[in-house]
Amino acid sequence: MDLLVASAGGLVIAAVLIAVRFTADGQEPAYPAELRTLLPPSVLALAAGVANLAVTVLIAVTAVERLLRREFRQIVRALAAAALGYGLAGAVNAAAHALAAAGQLPEELLGPQAQSLLTSPLHAYIAAAVAYVRALPLGRMPRVRAAMWGGIALTAGSVLLAGVTTPLSLLLTVVAAWTCASVAAYAVGLSRPVPATGRLIRELRRLGWEPLGLTPLGGDTEGNQRYAVDTVGRSLDVVLFRSEDTNGVWKRLLGAAMLRGPAAPSVLLGVQRRVEHAALMDFAARAAGAAGPRVLGIGELGLGTVALVTEHLPLRPLDAMPTDELTDEALDEIFAELALLHRNRIAHGNLNGATVGRRLNGRVVFAGLANGTVAASPIKASLDVAALMTVLALRVGEGRAVESAFRVLGRETAAGALPFLQSAGMPFAVRARLRADRETLSAVRARITGAVPEAPARPARLERMRPRTVVSVAVATAVGLILAYQLAGVDLTTVSGADLGWAAAAFGASTLCMVAAAMALMGFVPIPLNLWTTVLVQYAGSFVRIAAPAGLGSLAINTRYVSRMGASAGLAISAVGLSQAVGLILHVPLLLICAYLTGTAYLADFSPSVTALAVTAGLAVAVALVLLVPALRRAVLERARPYFHNTLPRLLDLLQHPRRLLLGVGGTLLLSAAFVMCLGFSVAAFGGSADIAALAVVFLAGNAIGSAAPTPGGLGAVEAALLGGLTTVAGVPAAVGIPAVLLYRLLTFWFPVLPGWGAFHLLQRWNAI
Repeated sequence: MDLLVASAGGLVIAAVLIAVRFTADGQEPAYPAELRTLLPPSVLALAAGVANLAVTVLIAVTAVERLLRREFRQIVRALAAAALGYGLAGAVNAAAHALAAAGQLPEELLGPQAQSLLTSPLHAYIAAAVAYVRALPLGRMPRVRAAMWGGIALTAGSVLLAGVTTPLSLLLTVVAAWTCASVAAYAVGLSRPVPATGRLIRELRRLGWEPLGLTPLGGDTEGNQRYAVDTVGRSLDVVLFRSEDTNGVWKRLLGAAMLRGPAAPSVLLGVQRRVEHAALMDFAARAAGAAGPRVLGIGELGLGTVALVTEHLPLRPLDAMPTDELTDEALDEIFAELALLHRNRIAHGNLNGATVGRRLNGRVVFAGLANGTVAASPIKASLDVAALMTVLALRVGEGRAVESAFRVLGRETAAGALPFLQSAGMPFAVRARLRADRETLSAVRARITGAVPEAPARPARLERMRPRTVVSVAVATAVGLILAYQLAGVDLTTVSGADLGWAAAAFGASTLCMVAAAMALMGFVPIPLNLWTTVLVQYAGSFVRIAAPAGLGSLAINTRYVSRMGASAGLAISAVGLSQAVGLILHVPLLLICAYLTGTAYLADFSPSVTALAVTAGLAVAVALVLLVPALRRAVLERARPYFHNTLPRLLDLLQHPRRLLLGVGGTLLLSAAFVMCLGFSVAAFGGSADIAALAVVFLAGNAIGSAAPTPGGLGAVEAALLGGLTTVAGVPAAVGIPAVLLYRLLTFWFPVLPGWGAFHLLQRWNAI
């Protein structure tokens, strides 16, 4: 059906182009003028702008929602449909203008206010939006779907009433969008079929088994596809190792990079090596007397796909066992099975609630040996002991887990795992559990230390480097490379040639920033504050922030000041946090609105600018990464928690005082406006000029990057972001942008440090901080 719809749409578009070639007469189009008198252009521009922003934001929201559901194919299909719709509209427009007689389209296709090749006769933005909504199933989100269609309809009505396009052109735009959505649906498909099923059946028959049933079991922790196979006389487990399944490989690469020596996991890159190692571990465990499955065969299903066939051993994992079954005898049996492996120099390497279980006959089984090691070092064995004690402590408590380890392994062996009881040495699944129960490791360590005081209590150095160090080095390197690239070929002596008048205006705007920040704080704090003392506090915050991450220094000193002025500690924290939270909340809509107004022809063809689309896409990617990557999610929550702690009651109280609310919100908006003016005056000081909306986008984006950077005040990252934004978004030459950024950062970051130092000591003498 998708192919038929796409073919029909293609024929309709071809027929229209043929008609354009033979029906255009070169006469001026007779557009019904009464349509353009219904509403003024400013109202239409405002309506279309709101609709475009709403649709663009909803596109980003639906894309993030599909990413969180791991429905990557749907995202690819929808984005491909939107790109095809945009490209096809532009291609059809170019072909129509080229084929038209005397270069004039028929009056049915050309509006009197048509502006560009992307809006006449087909509207490229509308085509892309319709194709996206048509290609993405939104049955679970009917209100979002209705809102997106409503926004598209409002934009279509605006361009029609403004004379940008005609009814027939809009109809052809929808046809082109429907065609592209069908092409994307046919090419990308809806869901990923189960791979290699037919080849697997043929390979099992070659190995001597006749499959009666083949049941997909999903993927394992390594990303390998698993199957349960019923044959005559026995049941089999099959694991497919494929070259494209690299989830486990990336985890091991990360572990090898971050962990030291024997603590790092082995990295097996090739499919053959992965299968051979998995089979070797199963053979070694069986030879040692463990209750693991027996390897029955290895088959090759094609290039890059190998099947490992083992006997089926039904078992219940530890996570599925009720707590009352985990008696002391059961815990002892689990440790005894681990001791059996360790006596034969076999380390498991991935002990967690899913890989520890029991067979139906009651025998303890360790599954998932593919991450294990033969001829394992004592460190590997100690890591296993530490992981198993932690896993059992999460289920039955640290006391019973440690006592069972003492009984079975002996006090010396169990206490030898004490240095390895740290998050870095745990398997990935156990680390995820520990994030919700951070006290478990400390409790296990305390229990061992109390029972064996002579045990080595100092944690082993397992980490090669901490994640924060990696991020800091990576950011510093990237920023340095970007700055070096941007500084190449620029004459820095132009800094001395700044226009004094514009430089003075930039200095005045930077001073206004301090006054605006003081006004915002005064509006959100429920007790009276002196304006000039509050301004001095803002300067003192500028001094503190050179040694603290962005925002945290000002947060701390403002909280101290408010509490010194008579507010309770809880009230000071919530009030200052609310002022910071409101700034963060206003940041995103300001960025979207300014991005929409940057470089757009919204007054002419009602299309969002490339800047708006890029900003929205960047925000969507950032949100998706934060939600999908646990480490980023934790970092963002830790950074944002001080701003939003107990702010809701303070916000409800503030809504009852409109004057304070107006002062706080007005001060926050004035603060952003003052920064933008300072940046604009700095550009003008070196002979440059830029659109005010573009400057706002550059500042807001640079400020967001600086807040996320791990350096104090976003040092380095802000400079790179501002310079890149000025040259790409605002169109300022690099020879002007570099001295302008240096002047801006000098006035807003470095210059306030000296008066801030004096203000800091003066406020201390006044007991104001």
